[in-house]
Amino acid sequence: MKILGHHLIVEYSECDKNVLNDARLVEKHMNEAVRQSGATIIRSVFHKYSPHGVSGVVVIAESHFAIHTWPEYCYAALDFFTCGRAVNPYKAHEYMKKMLASTKVSVTELQRGIPSETDEIISHKPETAGANTVSAPA
Repeated sequence: MKILGHHLIVEYSECDKNVLNDARLVEKHMNEAVRQSGATIIRSVFHKYSPHGVSGVVVIAESHFAIHTWPEYCYAALDFFTCGRAVNPYKAHEYMKKMLASTKVSVTELQRGIPSETDEIISHKPETAGANTVSAPA
């Protein structure tokens, strides 16, 4: 695979249900998780459901972080999808584990990219001079 990014899929159980149900607090923690990982925030959008639960996404220059919470089950599902080598999604994961007060965690890591016979990490923003220009036929 020509690896473009890493995608952590994390299940947090036995979390603090009060945190999981507070959209402002969840957004604050997710934005700080971005900073902890070394990523760059583009925009964050969060929604509080009635009667409970929060969903949100932080779009980052390097991809995205997303969360969905089920306070009634003390459970949260998070995705930390990062491209490039400068961002460490595990730092975001450890921060969110602490902020959600989770005592049970499951982490699955996927390498995202282009199927290939060999494994290699490739740049997620290749330098291609003139790649977006169209030339008239000669």
